[in-house]
Amino acid sequence: MDQRDQRAELGEFLRSRRARLRPGDVGLPDYGRHRRVPGLRREELALLAGVSVAYYTRLEQGSGHNVSAEVLDALAQALRLDGTERAHLTHLARPRARRRRQSHRPQQVRPELRTLMDAMHGVPAYLVGRRQDVLAWNRLAAAVFGDFGALPVAERNLVRLVFLDPATAELYAEWECRACEVVSNLRMYAGQHPDDEQLSVLVGELSVKNEEFRRLWAAHTVADKTHGLKRLRHPLVGELDLYFERLALPDDPAQFLVTFHAAPGSPSEDALRLLSSWSAPSEEAGAGAGADRDPAATA
Repeated sequence: MDQRDQRAELGEFLRSRRARLRPGDVGLPDYGRHRRVPGLRREELALLAGVSVAYYTRLEQGSGHNVSAEVLDALAQALRLDGTERAHLTHLARPRARRRRQSHRPQQVRPELRTLMDAMHGVPAYLVGRRQDVLAWNRLAAAVFGDFGALPVAERNLVRLVFLDPATAELYAEWECRACEVVSNLRMYAGQHPDDEQLSVLVGELSVKNEEFRRLWAAHTVADKTHGLKRLRHPLVGELDLYFERLALPDDPAQFLVTFHAAPGSPSEDALRLLSSWSAPSEEAGAGAGADRDPAATA
């Protein structure tokens, strides 16, 4: 993505955030049906942010340069951005040195992490990398979410599976929430890594093949959900309510360990225990046979 494309992304993000606000949300008079555009007008937002209408218009049109931290802070306050959205705005307006183009060599998975996931009995876990690629997983994660190992490496991607794999779509009882979550996370990643060519390929493929992805991508929503509850409809054990934790690795901020657990004493805990017994390795198979052993699982 060149600088012109990045400035266009900034303009689209600003317009999308402006469109979701009504004058009454920010203490301005609302003339109701006499308004011709949804959300705030440019003049109203410029007034709230303390910048000229001409300057703000240039930002939305992709003509702004060297936006100061003070202006970004004022815009974030005027647009009522949360912490994740503020960070995304900063990445778009003041990208980190694309002067130093980021390396996107294949990601490596430390053997100790594989051993840790294999040792997490009763806890589905997988390791996610750039673009939400699935890098490694344990047996119980494969039993709950599907056999990642049966997929080509290029297709082991959470976003791709949510939109293009019918079995994955059926698994999530609240599919719309899951779809919005993965797209919002991918949009945030795009702001941080504008030079990732594989991201462009992924977004292009999903945009062509799935209308709902196109709609969500165009909404420019960003989010970074680190914990919560997933409601699943498993084909073998039925309903599963699993709590997840998404933990960033201190030595590689582009990798996240995602773990799932059920409430103690719940039917979901019993179901997980059953799945775990079914997926346990035989003595002949040996330990660790259920996880991907390719050290360069994905690019």
